[in-house]
Amino acid sequence: MNLVIDASVLIKFFVPEILSESSGKLLDRVEEGEVHLLAPDLIYSEVGNILWKKHRLKELTLSETDEITGAMLSLPLQGEAIKPLLPLALSLAIAYRVTVYDATYLSLATIYETRLVTADRKLVDAIAKTELKKHIEWIGNY
Repeated sequence: MNLVIDASVLIKFFVPEILSESSGKLLDRVEEGEVHLLAPDLIYSEVGNILWKKHRLKELTLSETDEITGAMLSLPLQGEAIKPLLPLALSLAIAYRVTVYDATYLSLATIYETRLVTADRKLVDAIAKTELKKHIEWIGNY
């Protein structure tokens, strides 16, 4: 099964936070070969920014950020180029009043006819009462 994940889930694979346990269950399914992960390439910049911020706030050492970066890059995650996703992402962002960043993940889930798994409750709530609700899932459900 294919699933799209966003940066809010990917970071929880490696950094203990709220919902990290749920993210760990998803990661177990990936490691067992039950789930194949997809994400727009944007995810790497977003997670890199989260790591940078956590380092700046002294929540992570430089060594820890390097270790997490290596683990993230070795994860079996199929990155998709953003350029072909942009027209649909912009259309979804305008229609559903979400950021283009979030809509990029939703676009990928729509194209692959699967779900975006996210820890972004605001995004889940924004999409929950629309026809795209079948393409989004709260990580807390794992």
